[in-house]
Amino acid sequence: MIAGVIIKKINKNSDARGWLGEIFRSDEMEYNPTMGYVSVTRPGIVRGPHEHKEQVDFFAFIGPGDFELHLWDKKGEHLKIEVGEKNPTAVLVPPGVVHGYKCISKTAGWVINLPNKLYKGKDKKEEIDEIRWEQNPTSPYKIK
Repeated sequence: MIAGVIIKKINKNSDARGWLGEIFRSDEMEYNPTMGYVSVTRPGIVRGPHEHKEQVDFFAFIGPGDFELHLWDKKGEHLKIEVGEKNPTAVLVPPGVVHGYKCISKTAGWVINLPNKLYKGKDKKEEIDEIRWEQNPTSPYKIK
């Protein structure tokens, strides 16, 4: 396991209408998101790997679509898990943990993120808190 990473299986509570799954509860985890967004990733596309100096990401991989999620720490520890429609999962990624994912389904996959920092800061006037390893040809962090 990688220090500081929290992985939570999202249980689907199903009935005739569909299903409901709890992504986040403050009584289970002390965390304070400041914004939320959804992204759609096409089949075979990789996002990342990158890391943040201060930002915490809190991803919810619930579907549609499935992903191969990769996490690395500075000690060289690498964790790879399949998440998404077949395995609904929430993942808290602390600063300094390199992360990225690849859509492995035949359809586009959706991801929700509830980070604890505003993108580009207040009024979008600050530098982006990212180290973009995917732009470095000698990066030790690869997703194939």
